[in-house]
Amino acid sequence: MRDHALVSEAVGAALEAMGVECHLAGDYAGATEAFQRAHTAYRRGGDLAAAARTARTIGWFRGWVFGDWAVYRGWTARANRLLEEAGPDGAHRGWLILDRARNGADLVAQAQLYEAAIAEAQVHGDRDLECEARASLGLMYVFSGLVDEGMVRLDEALAALCAGDVAELPVLEGCLCGLLNACERTHDVRRAEEWLRAADELIARRNLVSVAGYCRSHYAGILIGAGRWPEAEAELKTVMVSLPVGTDVYVGAACRLAGLRVRQGRLEDAADLLDGIDHEDAVLPRAAMLLVRGGAEAAAELLEVALSGASGEPHVRAPLLARLVDARLAASDHAAAAAAAEDLAELVRDGSSPYLLALSCVAEARLCSDPADDAGLTAIRQAMTMLSAADLPYELALARLELAKALAPRRQQAAIAAATEARATFSRLGASPDVDASSALLRSWGAPTRTGARGNTDLTEREQEVLGLLSHGLSNAEISDRLFISAKTVEHHVGRVLAKLGVRSRTEAALLAVRRSN
Repeated sequence: MRDHALVSEAVGAALEAMGVECHLAGDYAGATEAFQRAHTAYRRGGDLAAAARTARTIGWFRGWVFGDWAVYRGWTARANRLLEEAGPDGAHRGWLILDRARNGADLVAQAQLYEAAIAEAQVHGDRDLECEARASLGLMYVFSGLVDEGMVRLDEALAALCAGDVAELPVLEGCLCGLLNACERTHDVRRAEEWLRAADELIARRNLVSVAGYCRSHYAGILIGAGRWPEAEAELKTVMVSLPVGTDVYVGAACRLAGLRVRQGRLEDAADLLDGIDHEDAVLPRAAMLLVRGGAEAAAELLEVALSGASGEPHVRAPLLARLVDARLAASDHAAAAAAAEDLAELVRDGSSPYLLALSCVAEARLCSDPADDAGLTAIRQAMTMLSAADLPYELALARLELAKALAPRRQQAAIAAATEARATFSRLGASPDVDASSALLRSWGAPTRTGARGNTDLTEREQEVLGLLSHGLSNAEISDRLFISAKTVEHHVGRVLAKLGVRSRTEAALLAVRRSN
């Protein structure tokens, strides 16, 4: 019997190693199969702790890679049952306490459970459990609005990762993705970039982030905040081409890309990306698109419905409330806008992220009866200070434009300078609607603005992309797949390209594109 257990343990260890190798190669299906076989071997040999460990890993792959959350829950439950069978020895109890903490609903009680799991891990030397519990506690604090307390614990968990203290794949990827998630939600660009630099060797060695869809999506969200939009787009497209349409990871990436498209003024592309998606991540890009198109009332209604069903977490509610202030003001409903701004102010507090505090300051400034008075100017300048410290160039430029509007009645030259600087940022980022809005303001104040076509044609950025693909002989269906837009939208773009270039066929347009590139 003992020999059989030893053989099973050896087989399980070899299969686990095979699973790790498959993961390194980006073969998640192969990794999942190898860990399932390892799990069976450990069970047959009676090593319940190892069987539970592999069950956790299988669950991680099924949920966080493939989006099969029912399967994830099943494997997690199996891991817990195996630990209960294994008895109270070792760190088994700590993993069970960790699961209870994650499924709790009371902040204080959950924190106590997380701390208890950390204590068990320290007693038994289980570094994986300690890191997982500390990172989970940090995420709970961050998403409850206690950002500073949470980030300290996430920082400590990431230090353990970088020091090589952690072995389990779910802990490695989970803690790193958790940090990126927290940084995206709080718009903490600097912290994310610092830790990604620090973890660079670990990421390359263990093939983390580079292929994990959730991690890439969170990282893309951070890149959008940092103003690195081409890099963000590349990350999101990588996620979308590697995963089935409709999975959670795909939908999250599509919503982030739609939000970016709205900022770029590519509303048809944003609409295509959001078509058929009913998800909380789609609310903000959809509302932004409605506002650009003049649908303030519809945007406000959409946001009100989302808020009625949203969690109480500040990072979820605050952006919705900030956008609701915009929508109500655009609909000339000052009272409703003031109510939303008041809710926003009550939501954010000391310890909230600078980004959330800045949202509240901007809302306060926009609602001032006289934006040029001391209170309005102070609020918008506070917001600019926070956004600058957080390295959020697009949001900072929006706040600077608000400052320009506030200064214009009394200090027009200062207003012109602020609006000109904002427009330069929008132009650098490729935020076409905001370039147009800032240019219109400057013209209204008699300030010079650049005119004329951008580049060597009057084609939009998207039309130039379509023309480039036409020149390579791609069909409408192939262009649709390449650009993540519908075939009908491609047809519209092709028609406009032909009209603007004054040609009659796709072949003539392609030849013209080739001549221009030579």
